[in-house]
Amino acid sequence: MKKLVILGAGTAGTMMLNKLSSVLDKSEWHITIVDQHEKHYYQPGFLFIPFGIYSCKDVIRPKRDFFPSGTDVIMSEIERIEPANKRVLLKNNIVLSYDYLIVATGAKIKPEETEGLKDGLWHKNIFDFYTIEGACSLQDFFKRWEGGKMVVNITEMPIKCPVAPLEFVFLADWYFTEKGIRDKVDIHLVTPLPGAFTKPKASAILGNFLEKKNIKLTTEFNIARVDNERKMLVSWDDIEIPFDVLVTIPTNMGDDSIARSGMGDELNFIPTDKHNLMAIGYDNIFVIGDATNLPSSKAGSVAHFQSDILFENFMSLIEGRKPDSSFDGHANCFIESGFGKGILIDFNYDTEPLPGKFPLPGVGPFSLLEETKMNHYGKIMFRWTYWNFLLKGLELPIESNMSMAGKRL
Repeated sequence: MKKLVILGAGTAGTMMLNKLSSVLDKSEWHITIVDQHEKHYYQPGFLFIPFGIYSCKDVIRPKRDFFPSGTDVIMSEIERIEPANKRVLLKNNIVLSYDYLIVATGAKIKPEETEGLKDGLWHKNIFDFYTIEGACSLQDFFKRWEGGKMVVNITEMPIKCPVAPLEFVFLADWYFTEKGIRDKVDIHLVTPLPGAFTKPKASAILGNFLEKKNIKLTTEFNIARVDNERKMLVSWDDIEIPFDVLVTIPTNMGDDSIARSGMGDELNFIPTDKHNLMAIGYDNIFVIGDATNLPSSKAGSVAHFQSDILFENFMSLIEGRKPDSSFDGHANCFIESGFGKGILIDFNYDTEPLPGKFPLPGVGPFSLLEETKMNHYGKIMFRWTYWNFLLKGLELPIESNMSMAGKRL
């Protein structure tokens, strides 16, 4: 019997489990999925929690609700992967052998990588919104905060959901306007990037939105440390930025087990073929989602598009064919811009976000690189789509690789 092991039961791992369980003959295949947490978090929803749009319980469901019946589930931390021996060692002393391995161990924040970030002010005046604990703590803080200097700082790239910091400051502008204290809140986005976003054309457009909303932007700021006593960000070239509340997007890194396995780069992301999604140097290991080192966004939509390509390549490989389905870096992101509106961008490795209509040419209903109410509804509707379609590995009416239909050059 052939053995497939999937490491990680987040978005990417759960999608692959559902896709492959539906087609692999159970008399010939044994599938095991490994994860250390019983709860599944709808991570795009963390953004909405600080502003009271979602509660903490709105983004949590049991992981087992999304596993096919008969799945071999092991809840344990991973000690390390031993590719030469085709086995995985778990923290609970279980040893799993495999014929094929899918690594979907994701990424997580590492605030301890920045000096002073996790000192005395952590979750008092310094918060993240990339964890459920951080988002819920920030919600409580905002309920009683009466204004001052709010700095949103991206520590370094890459990060999960690169548009999330922009969405955060847009929603903050709306939230404090609704509370009647916007004139008392100084909103400041501080980034190591040369602009508001990773793609130059979209960056210029999104930068204009920041200016219109009176949100200050500081670019090319490389943080060295946080001075807790003086409430100050300090860069490597000694530029200082004061704050009353700091909302940080800390360093994002892959799972520690990847470092112990000797398979990752300096951030514990696995070098991965950017097209066929196989771990470089291995002929029986695929990598998907945030665990890869690909030059694509670390976002749920990207994991979804990758899952279709990985599925095709996995089936080709086990059937003795060349895994030649090619992922093009497709990313599709709704950007919540506040006041019931949103922006949509669609791009890949080679093509920047372009204006137009999506997904139907000339019809939409969504508009690319425009701020519309329909784009906002798309963002809000995504949570239902995520729970009911995406995680279950069901088909969505969006091509895995980016289409130029409906776009204007």
